[in-house]
Amino acid sequence: MKRTILFILTAAIATATVTPAVAAVDFRELREENLSKVDFDQLREENLDKDAVNFDQLREENLDKADSL
Repeated sequence: MKRTILFILTAAIATATVTPAVAAVDFRELREENLSKVDFDQLREENLDKDAVNFDQLREENLDKADSL
């Protein structure tokens, strides 16, 4: 009985220590791949053309309000 519990515990610890090393992901590489797939400047222009929220204008308005305080 003790051998079985010890074996299960050892297997669980070994799995927990090996799994993160195997499943490691290079997020910088993924980010670079995604940045090369999407043209964010183009998306921004398209959204501005759709009468979406103009964050530049909102920012300017907020800065003006802050200056007047």
